[in-house]
Formats: sequence, C-alpha cells, structure tokens
Amino acid sequence: MSGDLHDENLWLEDIHGEAPLEWAAEQSAQTLARFASPQFDDLTARLLEVIDSDDRIPVVSHRGGHYYNFWRDRQHPRGLWRRTTLESYRSADTEWDVLLDVDELGRAEGREWVFSGARLLPHDYSRALVALSPDGGDAAAVREFDLETRAFVADGFVIPTAKSSYSWIDRDTIFLGTDFGPGSMTDSSYPRTVRRLRRGQSIDTAELVHEVTTDDLSVSGIHQHSPGFERDLVVEQLDFYRSRTLLLVDGDLVHLDVPDDADVTLRREWLLVHARSDWAVGGVVHPTGALLAILLEAFLSGDRAFDVLFVPDEHTALESWDFTDSALILTLLVDVASTLVVLDPAAGWARSPLAGVPALSTVRVVDTDPDESDEFWLHSTGFTTPSSVLRGVIGSLAPELIRSSPAFFDAEGLEVQQHWAVSDDGTRVPYFQVAAAGLTPDGSHPTLLSGYGGFQVSRLPEYGGIVGRAWLERGGVFVLANIRGGGEFGPAWHTAALKQSRPRAFEDFAAIARDLVSRGVTTPSRLGCEGRSNGGLLVGNMLTRYPELFGAVVCGVPLLDMKRYTHLSAGASWIAEYGDPDDPAEWEYIRTFSPYQLVREDGHYPPVLFYAATSDDRVGPVQARKMAARMQGMGIPDVFYFENSDGGHGGAVDNAHTARLNALIYEFLWSRLAG
Repeated sequence: MSGDLHDENLWLEDIHGEAPLEWAAEQSAQTLARFASPQFDDLTARLLEVIDSDDRIPVVSHRGGHYYNFWRDRQHPRGLWRRTTLESYRSADTEWDVLLDVDELGRAEGREWVFSGARLLPHDYSRALVALSPDGGDAAAVREFDLETRAFVADGFVIPTAKSSYSWIDRDTIFLGTDFGPGSMTDSSYPRTVRRLRRGQSIDTAELVHEVTTDDLSVSGIHQHSPGFERDLVVEQLDFYRSRTLLLVDGDLVHLDVPDDADVTLRREWLLVHARSDWAVGGVVHPTGALLAILLEAFLSGDRAFDVLFVPDEHTALESWDFTDSALILTLLVDVASTLVVLDPAAGWARSPLAGVPALSTVRVVDTDPDESDEFWLHSTGFTTPSSVLRGVIGSLAPELIRSSPAFFDAEGLEVQQHWAVSDDGTRVPYFQVAAAGLTPDGSHPTLLSGYGGFQVSRLPEYGGIVGRAWLERGGVFVLANIRGGGEFGPAWHTAALKQSRPRAFEDFAAIARDLVSRGVTTPSRLGCEGRSNGGLLVGNMLTRYPELFGAVVCGVPLLDMKRYTHLSAGASWIAEYGDPDDPAEWEYIRTFSPYQLVREDGHYPPVLFYAATSDDRVGPVQARKMAARMQGMGIPDVFYFENSDGGHGGAVDNAHTARLNALIYEFLWSRLAG
C-alpha cells in the first residue's frame, strides 16, 4: 500500500474514530470562536434569508402530467418532495401536492434522513424508488414509494444503505447493483455486479446479469422504456472516462464497438456517439468533441457512415445534448457563452437556432420528457441577472418566461467583463470579472478568484445570492476562472490538464492571479482564492506552489494527499484523472502537485481555511484534516479547520448549516483581504 513514510497524521484517517472526531470538533469550535461576532451572526442570518426564501424558483421535472420538485425552507430543513400541475405552476400561488415530508419521516423513524432523489416508474408514474441518505453522503437506502397512497410499499423493494445503482425494468422488476456482501464492490467503492431483482425476492437471491473486476469503476443495468424501442443495457464503467455499453439481447451481451472513451446515447432507433478523442472510422477521422449519429440497426450491421451533428472549433464546444419527442437540442458554449440549436432527425438532422433564448446568459436545458412530448424547460442565469425558468415546445411555442427569481443583492453599478490571461505555455485562458463599473486600477480591491479545472466540468456565469450578499455588496471583486481541465472548450480543454499535464491547470490559475494584479484590480495581499473537491486540490496547489500570489485561501472538501488518495473513500475512481500514485513512474509526476507532501516547515503561506464533512463518502474529511494538522504541527500560523458532521460532499446538509458555513468562508476571506 502506498503511504508517506513520515506521515504523522495517519491516525486522522479513522474517519469515525473517537480521537479524530474529538480533534475535528475541537478544531471546528476554535475556528467558529475565532470568527464569532455580531457581524458574523448578521451575515449568517442574511445568507439564510437567501437560502430559505420562498421566492426562490422551484425547478420542476415533468413526468406523466405532473411537475415534480424537491424543496427545503426554514419550516422544512430536510425538505418536501412534492408535485403540481402546469396550470398551478404558472400561477402566483402554486398549490403543491406533498408526496413526502422528509422531516416528518425522520421524526417518525428516529433518523435524520436526507433526500437523495426519486426515480418514477416510466409511463406508469404510480411508483417511485426513493433514495434516502442517513447523513448526506453518497451511500443511500432505497425504498419503493406508492404515489397514490403517499406511503412506502409494505412489501416493496428495499435496498439497504450503500452506493447503489438501480433502474426500473417493469413494475415488479428492477436492475440492481449494490453491496451484496464481501467482494461485491469495486476498489472504487461502487457495485461490481448488476443483478435482476424481482418483487418478493431477497436481495441475496437476485439473478446475476453481469459482473466486472474489482479494478473497474462500476457496472450498472438500464432498461429503456421508449414504446417500440424497449431494450436492456449493461454499462461497464472501466474508469472515470472509459466505459463499454452492452446490449442485452436474448440473454447475450452485444458490445457496441465504439471507443471506450466516447459518450454513448441510445434513443429509439438512433445511436449517438460523442468522441472524446479523435476517432478514425469508416474512412473518416472524426475530431475530438464531435457528436455523431447513426441508425442503431445499421451500426450493428457494420455500417459506419455517421451523420455529423456537431464539430467543435477553437471557440465553440458542445456542453450537452437533450432529446424531446421529435427533436434534439444541443447546448453549445461559444467563448463560454451559451447558445442553443435544435436538430430535426426526421429531416436529416436539419438545424436551426432556438429562438427566444436570453442573450449573454448561461442557459441550460433542465428538463425534457422525450417519450411524452416536445416540451422543454430552460434555466437562464448570469452573474448579476437573477435566475429565470422558461418553458417551450419544439415547433410551436418559443421559450416562455414562467418564473423569475427576485434580486437577492444590489447589482446596481456592477459590471461583468471577460478577460484573457496568457498561461506559461502561451495558452490564452479566459476569466470573468464581476466588479463595480469603472473600477479604479489602484490594486486596492479585495478580490476572490474561484476555479475548478477538472473532470471536464465547465464553470459558467450564474447568479449567486450568497456571493452577492457576502462579497459583492461589500465592494469585493469576484472572478471566475475557466482554466484547462474543465469543459469550457470541450474534451481537448480537459485532457490538456490530465494526469502528468495537471500542472497546466495550476499554471492557468496562477496566470489569472498575475493578470489581476498587472491590470491593477488587486494585489497579492488582497487576492484570495477558493475551490472545493478537485477545486480544493487546485487551491491547495496555489497554497503550496504559488503562496506569494495570494493573501488567503479557502480549501473545501479537498483532495490534498495525492500519495494516499486512491486508498481514501472513493479515490480509486479518479486514477484516470490524476494517475496512480502506487505506480512509481506515475508518482514521479503526481508528487509535483500533492500539497500534503509539498508543504514545508520553512515555507511562507497565506492564511488558509480548510472545511470538510464527516459524512463525505466521496472525498472524505481525511485529507483536509491531515493537511490542517500538518501545517499546524509545523507552526505555520493562520491555519483554520472546520468540519460539519453531516452534509456529505456538499459540506452541509441543510439550509442553516449551509448559511453558517458560507458566513464562515466569507468572514474569513474579508477579514484577511480587506484589512
């Protein structure tokens, strides 16, 4: 097993051990006490107003004539799963039909359940598989729920708490991957087998459908319910980016012969392939980021003459694609700004822009119900523009504004700009800046730089009442980095910072920090940075590799000990992103961006706040604990640690905890950067 021969903090890896929990509780109490003040209490209350506001938009999903939503507020901190009609949703006073009160359930059962989603039985919609986490982590219990009686089914499907995969086959059968006992989970802590479970069967007697090795990431079974095109699929997830899709035909598995790193979509008669690397097939080389389509039966018969639905260029990337009943909607990013295009498969994939979409906003398709209608729902947002929800129908109704969120902060006089920094290798890297119009370039402005840079996740402009109230209203400048490792310019932008190239993401972020200083926006002593999860690894490297560029760092639910990350929580699932530290050749480059090994006793570091959650079963609290303990043990000043007990990878599980955590983050930053 890999390890640090001089790791004095291995004892903190016992997540629920008595001594580590005592250490975390003491650290958290000290951190809260350090920043306790009437101002902190006031900010917490103001942020809770935003999070609890009844004026927030309840985003809905359309299934079977109803519109479903999950909602938390002050009276229901654990939340309500509910539904309404379109007519009622359009009204100013929506009438909600409450299906499940999670707070009431918790009181009745003596468990503080956290709602983790519900999957309705397609085309029936009278039953659902409801996931409930005991602590906000990824592991959840799953129980069958009757939407007509508003109760859990007495003899229904019940899956004990685990990281499970599940899919309805029919009313009495599901595909299930879960913890069936020793040897049934992969090294990444996900299901290694998929089974067919019938009503009335015990889980341990479920029929085995397929299994993968413990070195694979996971396996899952999926039943597609489109009338006339019902089919069963098995997906072998080889690692985070490589998978194999298998059709289950008469008991045999038929492999779809596409590259393992491609994204595959099966929709009725069509097979769509999104190439994540150049693909030479049928005498054509399809470039990285292209979206291709072909009739599934033709493909299975050997045809490789794909229709090309999208090809990227240096400015344009494919962010997502969504089917309605008769059309395909492509969401594109053009220099990190959203645009939507509609394709008609019945007309040779003829394309047209989606009219009525707000300009200069981040627009996402948040719901379609492709087997039922051509309806689609959009969410539109911008840094200073409150979020709105729009509804449209392909071919007949342009997007119509249905709901708008109120303003949660005063954006008068604020200006959004896009700038470009030049990274160490000459690559131009964009970033957004939100600041007062006509900002005086005297370096006096407290500035917060946020980033992620991994897993092909795009960071896009969005309205944030918390950032607005806690930072912008005070006169702070907010900056969002679009560094390599993300998906803002497609798969190639991501792979440019993969594994041994990971430092490109850090160089990009540092280049933006320098650009902010050279433009006179701020100075290093007034520049802070924040990131969480993979973004925590990013800012952990700012702390250890570029400490001279920052005056404060906030590092949330982070990866930091890259020597042991594969042996902690779900870390083994990210080897495809970072590399394998147990391989000596790969450790040679990983060690260059492992903050836990890079921190030095004689280093000069900016103040840092680490935060985590005990119940986080994805990254876990261990790496943040160890980093804080190591820095404190070295006598490095201004090292703070805070750990919520619940909350999972989100860091906080209910609105009150979320408000307190964010108040702590912004009080820490303001106290260090605005003095």
